[in-house]
Amino acid sequence: MSTYHFINQTKGIRLDKFLAGQYPDLSRSQIQKLIIDNYATINNITARAGIKLEIGDKISLTLPASAVPSTESIPLNVIYEDSNIVVIDKPAGLVVHPAPGHPDRTLFNVIISRYPELAQKDSLRSGIVHRLDKDTSGLMVIAKNDMALEYLQSQFKNRTVTRKYLVLVHGHVKSREGEITASIGRDPLLRQRMAIVSDGKDASTLFHVVQYLDSYTLLELTLVTGRTHQIRIHLAAIGYPVAGDGTYGKSAIFLKRQFVHAHILGFNLPGSGERKEFKSELPDDLKQALEQIAIS
Repeated sequence: MSTYHFINQTKGIRLDKFLAGQYPDLSRSQIQKLIIDNYATINNITARAGIKLEIGDKISLTLPASAVPSTESIPLNVIYEDSNIVVIDKPAGLVVHPAPGHPDRTLFNVIISRYPELAQKDSLRSGIVHRLDKDTSGLMVIAKNDMALEYLQSQFKNRTVTRKYLVLVHGHVKSREGEITASIGRDPLLRQRMAIVSDGKDASTLFHVVQYLDSYTLLELTLVTGRTHQIRIHLAAIGYPVAGDGTYGKSAIFLKRQFVHAHILGFNLPGSGERKEFKSELPDDLKQALEQIAIS
């Protein structure tokens, strides 16, 4: 077994909801089962799923032996690295965090293989400041020490990080640019999905049209907030579902995954405070998809 520790920063949040935020790929029922089976504690005391947390509460989650993460030697595409951070270009198909039933071949496993000192932090975060969906490719920043982690977390919290995505959607988006604002939370009917809900977290996405392609539109999106599945949910909500997205969007014969790529990431460097912006070109599978549309 392996135990992971977290500090709560939101007053009144339920334990199961808090842990669901740490493990967005798990349903609430899966989280609740772990709690019922006594794998979770608050301040070293076994807890109930519905208990409400106080700010500063120390939450621990122990995963069964079958779910203990292992290290992986999958190569990383490193865009930038210094003594405090590493910026990588994540390939599509790579899950970010381990979870019960999916302990291996995640970005976390790759990170602790390359930087074994991060594994000693005894946390599933281990330097991972933000996440991308499994089938989303593109830029991510990893903190290599506590100072860098806190500095980057502060920038994400204060919404000073630049995050831009290239996304292909079905249909011709009528407005050349605009903003989508709609709160996002767990789908009350399908707990493994997210949805626009009145009591969800505020979410905002800026967009502008890059190019119209046949019956599709290539967009550049800027995330103001960073909610789970935000881009896919927001675009589906305004009637332009993401191409290749089998959950919230529509499939496309020329795509094996959703057309979402994190192509620009900008922030102030820990240590120096210098503003840096990194860029990732479209990967080959998405370039080929655009080419197929152009000749169809």
